[in-house]
Amino acid sequence: MLQRGLLSIFLNAIALILVSNIFDSFHLEGFGTALLASFILAALNTVVKPILIILTLPITVISLGLFLFVINALTLMITQSVMGPSFVIEGFGTAIIAAIILSIINLILSKFVKDTLRY
Repeated sequence: MLQRGLLSIFLNAIALILVSNIFDSFHLEGFGTALLASFILAALNTVVKPILIILTLPITVISLGLFLFVINALTLMITQSVMGPSFVIEGFGTAIIAAIILSIINLILSKFVKDTLRY
């Protein structure tokens, strides 16, 4: 269980690095910063995200779940405010697009690792 969580944090750090390479307005200082940001993001996803989902349930249902990307962007923005100048996202629009791309990259990486570990 712990091994799966650490692997998830590591894969999320890789995804954060990839997103920072895609966008000029999404800046990470290095892989260590990405690991720390991934750990903070995991903690926020465990504690804050469920509360936000419950509070925004009506709009999430009306938007057919697309509002979850806004919640993911909010958790990214909270993470960057906790991290300070080593992790910078310039604008909420960038955070929303980054959240969508992070979800896609994490899905691909997780699928690849699960298939690799299975054999």
